[in-house]
Amino acid sequence: MFDELRDLYQEVILDHGKSPRNFRALEHARFHAHGHNPMCGDNLQVFVQTDADNCITDASFVGKGCAISTASASLMTEMLRGKTLDEANALFEGFHAMCTTGDAAAMAGMTEDDADRLQVLAGVREFPVRVKCATLAWHTMHAATHGKDEISTEGEGGI
Repeated sequence: MFDELRDLYQEVILDHGKSPRNFRALEHARFHAHGHNPMCGDNLQVFVQTDADNCITDASFVGKGCAISTASASLMTEMLRGKTLDEANALFEGFHAMCTTGDAAAMAGMTEDDADRLQVLAGVREFPVRVKCATLAWHTMHAATHGKDEISTEGEGGI
């Protein structure tokens, strides 16, 4: 059973890595930020559009990164649509906790569907250098929606 689950997770990561969803720039995005992971060269921009009620109507990304970074950004942009900025922030917090500490309580605020979808990236916790790959898009989205133009995994203001 474990091998089948691992194979499914690898398949999802490869699918999103090779054929990322929402891979495009939003010309008039309300929020935009650039994220960089100098350790492995991941470099991306995240775009978020909201309506008057702060509900996310569109999210996208562009850039270059490893399969994990690209898959995470692709999954994130799919999941953000229809969420409020507060819900997006809670999703970010839960995902970050899942990747860094495995704290199940932090994921309690997620819908079951969201938690299930993000489980494909839970294995990065076993490889600390890959955590930054998986969380870069999420940190970039969080930075953008909090008025920051840029974020890096290293140096001042790093993640």
